[in-house]
Amino acid sequence: MPNGQSKQSNGQWYPAEWPDRIRALAAGELTPVAPRRAATVLLLRDGAAGPDVHMLRRRTSMAFAGGAYAYPGGGVDPRDEQPVRWAGPSLETWAARLGLDDAAQAQAVVCAAVRETFEEAGVLLAGETEDGVVGDTTGEAWERDREALVARELSFADFLDRRGLVLRSDLLGAWARWITPEFERRRYDTWFFVAALPAGQRTRDVSGEADRTVWIRPAEAAAGYDRGELTMMPPTISTLRTLEPFGTAAEALAAAGEQDMAPVLAQARLEGDELVLSWPGHEEFTKVIPRGGAR
Repeated sequence: MPNGQSKQSNGQWYPAEWPDRIRALAAGELTPVAPRRAATVLLLRDGAAGPDVHMLRRRTSMAFAGGAYAYPGGGVDPRDEQPVRWAGPSLETWAARLGLDDAAQAQAVVCAAVRETFEEAGVLLAGETEDGVVGDTTGEAWERDREALVARELSFADFLDRRGLVLRSDLLGAWARWITPEFERRRYDTWFFVAALPAGQRTRDVSGEADRTVWIRPAEAAAGYDRGELTMMPPTISTLRTLEPFGTAAEALAAAGEQDMAPVLAQARLEGDELVLSWPGHEEFTKVIPRGGAR
């Protein structure tokens, strides 16, 4: 099992080191690291039986959640706050929706979502006009720019400006927000977005952090998780389950404004010799951890 994951009846990602770290935190022997802001996108396209979602499997060598299925995404680059040509809701509207203090922070999170989707899937939510969208992102010139973004040799603002593109924030819908538990070594404050695959574009297996990519129905992926065949972190399987009722990508996007954006943060408490690890509002992820390990 990848990355020291303990044996589970389902595919919940659970590092074997967590019980010791939880106890160290409770004893005051561990200082939580500050979470880094991040964004991830549930990219959707319509299939015969409803929308499919694009997922990638993180390489088993990855220090965080190796072997787990996830969505394209990553950390905010400080340069994501640089001014960009913008279409869609105002930055102030986005700040209120994302629960952020100011417009620059909101822009950085939305830019990170769009940038990371291009870096990890080759899909770009931008166009030459406020109501247009790029139709094809393949070719050597696009690939050079994508690689420069990945290497942080090029800021996303400079990339858009050089190509005369407008960031289409209206193609995104904020869906959820999860914060990595305080006892984890690598912590992220992550905003989850939904977006439809633009017409003419296609995903490409270009992420250096993944060894497999797939388009899959949310219900099918959730069933694989339930059988223990697909490993996922709680935020991933939780967001997958919330997509199951929708018949089209457009329906999911239309419902984005109704999703609860209150951040979800795991809690751990001592009950005798046992640790109880839970995610408020998401009872399926609760774990009871006896002194000798996990079950």
